[in-house]
Amino acid sequence: MTVSGKIPILQVGAMPPTAEALLAASFELTAFAGETEVLAAASSLGGVRGIATSGKATIGAELIRALPDLRVISCLGAGFDGIDVSAAQARGVEIATTSRVLASDVADVAMGLVIATARDFVGADRFVREGGWAQGRYPLGRSLGGAKLGVVGLGNIGKAVARRASAFDMQVAYTARRQDEGAPWAYFADLAELARWSRFLVVCCPGGRETYRLINENILSALGTDGILINVARGSVVDEAALAQAIEAGTIAGAGLDVFEDEPKPHPALLASRRVTVLPHIGSATVETRERMAQAMVDALASSLELD
Repeated sequence: MTVSGKIPILQVGAMPPTAEALLAASFELTAFAGETEVLAAASSLGGVRGIATSGKATIGAELIRALPDLRVISCLGAGFDGIDVSAAQARGVEIATTSRVLASDVADVAMGLVIATARDFVGADRFVREGGWAQGRYPLGRSLGGAKLGVVGLGNIGKAVARRASAFDMQVAYTARRQDEGAPWAYFADLAELARWSRFLVVCCPGGRETYRLINENILSALGTDGILINVARGSVVDEAALAQAIEAGTIAGAGLDVFEDEPKPHPALLASRRVTVLPHIGSATVETRERMAQAMVDALASSLELD
């Protein structure tokens, strides 16, 4: 504890003002731009028990070792790509995310991309604005009812997507590290088999080393010429160059993307294609959810550190 009587924690990386205010109200907060700055000041950070981060900031093994009292890392978001999970687990450091509170909004965006790509809303909007309607009818789209939708990763977001797709009378199946015995949807142990089965393949799994470029040339080929890839997970999960090539060659029918490998710079070929719908990583970007995320991040820290 510090002179203020509050538990000392670190903020690593930028946070929205609302989140920073909540952290400062509950803890003795010291903010750093990134891991390098924290390591430079590590000798003066005795007693730090928690880290608040966006999940994108790097929290490596060296930093975890430099904070002997560290007990929890709380991430503002669903991902924890930048955290050395093995180092945290070896030290018994808990990693918390806000995936539960943002799942609904991200799933809404995923289904929005499914609908937009199936019915080509963006192209149809452009068609009307550019005067094409006066010249003739717009090309036919594809129905959702009865279509097969595969979910990659059945966490909070994946389950929310599956429920929404079921409400659209779609056939739903999923793949994950292990089968969820309580899930009502068909399970595929093999991702390529799920891709072959699917017309829409929706990526909802975590980022990080284990899923780096999980969606590659082979998976896109399995998805096939009628298939559409939807990514609301992390850009790192999809081999963007392979996706751009698949779109250009017609290996798959199209894609709907909210996340990219190098944000905010998507692959130029994806931006050039009218068969790709792109969004600026807005999955959880609503006023209500961002407020709930900030509170959930603080609550996770307080719970782990037994703050009254």
